[in-house]
Amino acid sequence: MTRRPVDTGDPDRLYTITGGRSRADDAFDLVTLIVSESAPTAGMQSEHARILDLCRHPTALVEIAAEMKLPITVVRILLGDLLAMGRITARHPPPPRSLAALPDSALLMEVLHGLRNL
Repeated sequence: MTRRPVDTGDPDRLYTITGGRSRADDAFDLVTLIVSESAPTAGMQSEHARILDLCRHPTALVEIAAEMKLPITVVRILLGDLLAMGRITARHPPPPRSLAALPDSALLMEVLHGLRNL
């Protein structure tokens, strides 16, 4: 299988979308679920409106980025804007459990071998 290079988009377009910002708030994990709290309004930036449409139901940040064909950092910046405006809520993943609560590594190896044998 050949890997294609990742298309990060036209730099000028990405600069315009983010208003020149390149640093995103790290408040959003890749699996953070985003939920729209309002419908798009007239005059709203098209990318913001698209996110609000996509997130009528809980949607992970990584899914939003894939659907919009935008880099994760750009989506994080846009989500930060929407969060500051009160237009979305973010449901963060639960904190990791303790090591004692994780499955035994031998069990995980058995599952891996079973999957490979399918």
